[in-house]
Amino acid sequence: MCMQHKLDYPQKQFEHAIVAVDVVIFTILDSQLSVLLLELKEAPLTGKWALPGGLVRVDEDCDQAVARHLQEKANVSDIYTEQLFTFSAIDRDPHGRVISVSYFTLAPQDKLHPQTTPRYQGIALHPLSRLPDLAYDHRQIIDTALSRLRSKIEYTNVVYSLLPKEFTLTQLQSTYEVILGRPLDKRNFRKKILSLGLVKSLDRTTAGLAHRPAQLYAFINRKPTFANIL
Repeated sequence: MCMQHKLDYPQKQFEHAIVAVDVVIFTILDSQLSVLLLELKEAPLTGKWALPGGLVRVDEDCDQAVARHLQEKANVSDIYTEQLFTFSAIDRDPHGRVISVSYFTLAPQDKLHPQTTPRYQGIALHPLSRLPDLAYDHRQIIDTALSRLRSKIEYTNVVYSLLPKEFTLTQLQSTYEVILGRPLDKRNFRKKILSLGLVKSLDRTTAGLAHRPAQLYAFINRKPTFANIL
C-alpha cells in the first residue's frame, strides 16, 4: 500500500486512524485471472508484494483517490470500478492505525500499462493461482474481491470490461470459465447468452487464424446491466 511522502510514511507512527484505499485490478493474462501488484522496498515489508493504493488526501474522496492511483500505477482510467469492503483490523498495518477502503476493477490486459517509482522494487501482473508473499491483509482483500466478482458475473454483464469490443462466443465463455474456475456447458451457455439480448452478432468473422473463422459479437450496452446469466 503506497503512502504519501508528506506524511513521512512509513517511518511515522500515526496517533490516530487514517484512511487509505487499496485496489484489486483484475485482468486476464495467458488465460489466467491475474492481479496487479507492487513489490515493496522499505522495511519491515521488504520483498513483499502489495495492491496498488495509498492514503486518501484531504481534498479528495475515496473514489477520487482510487482513480488517482489507477492512473499513477496502471496508467488506466474509465474502467469498471466498484467499492468492495472496509478492512479495519487494528493490526493490519505495522506502521500505524490504517483503515483501508478496498475496491476492485476490471480491465483488459492490453489497456494496463504498469508503472512504478524508485520507491518500489517492481510492479507486475500475477495470476491468482501463483500469488507471491503478500503484505498487510492483501490476500484477504483479493479473496474478498474474487468472491464478489464471481457473484457479480452471475447476475450482471460486467465481463464486458475484460473483453475487447469484438469477441467470439468462445472468448466470452472462456472469460466466464477463467473467473469461475470451472467449465461451462457450451450449448447451454450460448443459448442463455443469446436469449438475454446482451450481445449482438456482427457482420464480421475472425480472420487470419489457423482454425475455422468464427462469428464476432459485441455487447449491445457496455455498461453494467442486470441479467440472470448463470
